[in-house]
Amino acid sequence: MIPNLLTIAGSDPSGGAGIQADLKTFAARGGYGLAVLAALTAQNTTGVTGIHPIPAEFVAAQIETILADVRVDAVKIGMIGEASVAEAVGRALMPLNGVPVVLDPVMIAKGGAALLMPEAVAALRSALLPRATMLTPNLPEAAALLGEAEARTRAEMESQAARLRALGPEAVLLKGGHLEGDTSPDVIATAAGITWLEGARVPTRNTHGTGCSLSSALAAELARGATPEEAARRAKDWLAGAIAASGDLDVGHGHGPVHHFHALWPALDNDAGSGVR
Repeated sequence: MIPNLLTIAGSDPSGGAGIQADLKTFAARGGYGLAVLAALTAQNTTGVTGIHPIPAEFVAAQIETILADVRVDAVKIGMIGEASVAEAVGRALMPLNGVPVVLDPVMIAKGGAALLMPEAVAALRSALLPRATMLTPNLPEAAALLGEAEARTRAEMESQAARLRALGPEAVLLKGGHLEGDTSPDVIATAAGITWLEGARVPTRNTHGTGCSLSSALAAELARGATPEEAARRAKDWLAGAIAASGDLDVGHGHGPVHHFHALWPALDNDAGSGVR
């Protein structure tokens, strides 16, 4: 059975992150995508120029209308923007007992723009963390959720991942892409303990939407019954391929998107008269 996968997030009109990246990821990972808009942005690969919040009651109405009609097999939550939206999403998802929820606590865009209001951090922590099957912060997001300095070592990452899990999520995938070095290590904290996932750092600027895409891939894997560790390994491997193939795309002048369909689209031969340059 093809899983139905719901994303609750903000829109990125450039297509590399947010709802657009989530839907591409769901399709690439063999799922049917459903989408609830929690915020609108004006952005491209060089940065965010504007944010338009969607009223919390309308975000909730979108979720409730979907759940009244469609079986949902997993949920991914991304940019929620405001405290009232976090609280509304938490309430609206209460009927989904046993359905995996991946929470990507989107706070800052690649270009540095704030995507989560400071007062919303507490609401996200109280309303959504306890509902999460997997929490997927990067190092700055983990620090903000814990109210402390950003982790700089693997030992600090392990400690923060374990303490974030104590706030309610079943598992925490703490992403180490902000660490210095040639690798991009991630750490998973579960009831069974700590597991490290190693990964080579790909030398590219095309990293727009990597967090959104990873969390959506996790949701697709969890919907099929994968454990958090299995889901993380599969999603990380897929994303590594999407980053490595990002040079096949030519989108914008800043941080370009990853190639979500790298395993599905045939390589374009620009010398074969395709008409695409």
